[in-house]
Amino acid sequence: MAETDIRIGGFTPLTSIDYPDELAAVLFCLGCPWRCAYCQNPELILQSSSHQIPWGEILEFLERRRGLLDAVVFSGGEPTLQGGLVDALRQVRALGFKTGLHTAGPYPQRLDAALELLDWVALDIKAPLQRYARITGVDKSGEKAWESARLIVDSGVPHEFRTTVHPSLLSPEEIDLIARDLKALGARNFVVQECMTEHCLHSGLRHPIDPDYLRALSRRDYASRFERFSLRLR
Repeated sequence: MAETDIRIGGFTPLTSIDYPDELAAVLFCLGCPWRCAYCQNPELILQSSSHQIPWGEILEFLERRRGLLDAVVFSGGEPTLQGGLVDALRQVRALGFKTGLHTAGPYPQRLDAALELLDWVALDIKAPLQRYARITGVDKSGEKAWESARLIVDSGVPHEFRTTVHPSLLSPEEIDLIARDLKALGARNFVVQECMTEHCLHSGLRHPIDPDYLRALSRRDYASRFERFSLRLR
């Protein structure tokens, strides 16, 4: 198979938690247009790295894992920043693997082009529409993310919408707004996950989360609004 224009900065050869109910490899794409305050992979934000893995090496690994792995997940960074994402998805599917995507949705048109090649997609919904820039550092980022959410729901591709919570960035009431708006879109699967604070991009967020904040979230009734709901606490 031909080389494609995709930059991979990291690679997990085997995981059971990044694609529902499947054994998967995860490819971490380089580059992201946003600078989220709680970002856990700041080393992937830039589009260049001395540790870039050639696409040919990834394909050679996947060839050897045919029949052993079920799926390949494109994560990041932000995979939809990559011009070669669609081509890479086609090549992975041609090897017989299911395909998954972890995205924040900054490029709705590119996501739309990839959806027909995806078996599952997870979208990070970071905030209510008008409060996105507080987390991403980019004006109008909310419009892009929520448009991507609509495209995912309309596509019918199995999905998971995730919101990472930190009390300095989101109140329980704001999480309620996210759940309300996702439900209105027709979202079926919503996950609220506790921020891993040790490696946050902004050092001011690197402190333990108040247990009272997490207890307040656990008392809110999100499960009745979605086909599937999970509260992922550490």
